[in-house]
Amino acid sequence: MTPVDRLIIEFDTALRSVVGGANAGRPTPDSQSNTKHSLDAAERKHAAGLMRVNHVGEVCAQALYQSQKLVARDPQIREMLEHSAQEEMDHLAWCETRLKELDSHTSYLNPFWYAGSFAIGLLAGLAGDKWSLGFVAETEKQVEAHLENHLEKLPIDDQRSRAIVDQMRIDEIEHGQAALHAGGATLPEPIQKIMQSISKVMTTTAYKI
Repeated sequence: MTPVDRLIIEFDTALRSVVGGANAGRPTPDSQSNTKHSLDAAERKHAAGLMRVNHVGEVCAQALYQSQKLVARDPQIREMLEHSAQEEMDHLAWCETRLKELDSHTSYLNPFWYAGSFAIGLLAGLAGDKWSLGFVAETEKQVEAHLENHLEKLPIDDQRSRAIVDQMRIDEIEHGQAALHAGGATLPEPIQKIMQSISKVMTTTAYKI
């Protein structure tokens, strides 16, 4: 693949992440059911808010992985990041599909989330592969906790959303473990707390807009 081909692919990925139209390589979990009509208006609104937060998380994941791939020193690490990014693209597509089924929308601030995450990922990548992988591992650990929290908050009858979130959780655990096994370093506690604070702002805002 030529550098121009790769540039086109990465640009297409960024565009699909921000404006929509992501393509999943795997079927949407629980794709045979659509629970929209079993939820009342308040439940649909709440489920949509949570799935919008999850979609924003995947927009951020695409930006992080794209920027970290650009500056990864080790080709094997770059390949690992590419694999994880593709599974995150599945998540992005699943959340987008579910939001449409719930008659809702993705976050209007997606360009902002993407740009900010790209910059953060670039900084992590420039710090070196072990820190870049450590950033991936810590991010995935926090995302896992966040998804477990959503499984508790989603309407009990929304099996469709719950199936999507649970598969996302399983994938995120694998991504975090892969990063650690590849040599990821444990991030300093202050960095972990900053990441948690940024995540809190993002989730609170994305739930609404």
